[in-house]
Amino acid sequence: MDVLEKAVAGERLSEAEVLSLFDLPLPELAAAAHEVRLKKTDPEVVTFLIDRNINYTNVCTVACAFCAFYRTKRQKDAYTLGYEEIAQKVEELYRVGGKRILMQGGVNPELPLEWYLDLLRYLKGRFPDLRIDAFSPEEILGLERLTGLKAEYILEKLKEAGLDGMPGAGAEILVDEVRLKAAPARIRTADWYRIVDAAQALGLYTLASMVIGFGEGKGERTAHLLGLRAQQDRALERYGNGFAAFALWTLQVEHTRLKGKAPGATAHEYLKTLAIARLALDNFAHFQPPGPPWASRWPRRPSTTGPTTSGAPCWRKTWSRRRGGTGAPTPRCARSCATSWTPGSSPQKGTPSTASSATPTPRPSSASPSP
Repeated sequence: MDVLEKAVAGERLSEAEVLSLFDLPLPELAAAAHEVRLKKTDPEVVTFLIDRNINYTNVCTVACAFCAFYRTKRQKDAYTLGYEEIAQKVEELYRVGGKRILMQGGVNPELPLEWYLDLLRYLKGRFPDLRIDAFSPEEILGLERLTGLKAEYILEKLKEAGLDGMPGAGAEILVDEVRLKAAPARIRTADWYRIVDAAQALGLYTLASMVIGFGEGKGERTAHLLGLRAQQDRALERYGNGFAAFALWTLQVEHTRLKGKAPGATAHEYLKTLAIARLALDNFAHFQPPGPPWASRWPRRPSTTGPTTSGAPCWRKTWSRRRGGTGAPTPRCARSCATSWTPGSSPQKGTPSTASSATPTPRPSSASPSP
């Protein structure tokens, strides 16, 4: 049995086997990934979400070289949105049928923990059925350093105030050698997993993610995937609550300090990595391809690489526009993106909890290396 047959049969791939996948041609990887997808989910259905990404502040002290969004507090275009401004954006979302926000911002030391707690209470008070996935591990780490409190306590308080989940941001490539080159002050790999684990222990929705194109090799990409797989094993075994899905993006370098220094990734490279992720991450049911601006630039071929749920239009996603993205597509594109990624499937509006409920049974944690 070769490595592709083994993956399609549902057997776990070793580190060496995952590494070997990067040497195989895309058509073979895609066919195998598609077979796995058909076995794990309804082959006739792909889901999509209508939500909005709200960047509540662009003030940040981390200063990642790949970020065109952040500002220091002294810059003229630095901002922090007021509660009412954020609520207005939620109202706009409701008018087009969305009831979920992804709220992220910079690591702003001017905002105390109470600011976040009061914001969540304010939003839930005005919009009781609003789902709030907010504050990446990087932001939680910033609050740890600001308050001296542990992530477990901070997340518990945020959940009590109305937090439903945590976005998958800040992962990029979870190998510190890669992270140090792109962003020396960025959250370290161990801290990212530690904070995500604390969120999963509380039953919060979490998403696994990956960004390729920093100049990392297949070894680093393999390490990232197997680290996520190991965390999924542990979370499902300990808490019965792991990552709801896996999302993959390519590095956007326009207007950043990495332009001309990081190679980025081609559409072919993206599709190949997505297929490999589907084969390597045997304990994930759902895979999410990108919405605009990425999807609009690529051939409509990813249905054969394993995705099952399309991301939302990322409406008003400021960091995306600043790095060369297209900005604010209409909500209709959520359905069209889902259809284009998986032609022949029926696009259905889903909920963030849909993916979590379909997560496979965990494997023994010893089968994967620790992140």
